[in-house]
Amino acid sequence: KEVVTTTKEELYKELSDAIVSCKKDQVLAAVEKARGELEAPDIIENGLAAGMNEVGTLFERGKLFLPHVMMAAEAMQAGVDVLKDDMPESSEKAASVIVNGTVEGDVHDIGKSIVSTMLQTSGFEVYDIGRDAPVADFIAKIKETDANMVGISALMTTTLQGQKEVIEALEEEGLRDKVKVMVGGAPATNSWAKKIGADCYAENATEAVNKAKELLL
Repeated sequence: KEVVTTTKEELYKELSDAIVSCKKDQVLAAVEKARGELEAPDIIENGLAAGMNEVGTLFERGKLFLPHVMMAAEAMQAGVDVLKDDMPESSEKAASVIVNGTVEGDVHDIGKSIVSTMLQTSGFEVYDIGRDAPVADFIAKIKETDANMVGISALMTTTLQGQKEVIEALEEEGLRDKVKVMVGGAPATNSWAKKIGADCYAENATEAVNKAKELLL
């Protein structure tokens, strides 16, 4: 009986395609299959998150609609939950608390939710305050959780200013020195991050995790 071996690339593609299919059972089956061959962080980053990024792209192009995106996100979360016990434990990382949200007036949620999930699975304690979040909500949650970092997402040019407002509020509250600021979202750039005094800009979820590790660990 011939043994069919699946390459890493094929496993990643299966995971990614399962997410794009928006079917939870397909995602869980792909995760179970991959578990024997791949490390949990790789499954999440190169498989599930890659699929979720693809879902985001298809959504922007009008090929998928919001219910699909919600189903895909739910399926990804189910896959991540299965892998939680396989994640490498790191005690020092758990000390880092990140508040993540999309600014007021902006109802985009997908990218920010992917970032939250990826940060969580990388060992950070994440408090996602959702979309359309007023500056006061960011500040209140940062104080409540004693956060070390805040992720501020804005997906429209018109709401980009909200990122600057959160930073200004942190300064007014005397919190800016103890809280790192990461900004992201389609219209944000490195130069915008520098201009408003953020600590870093992340283009996607993988970069967000890497930047958070650089700044916090």
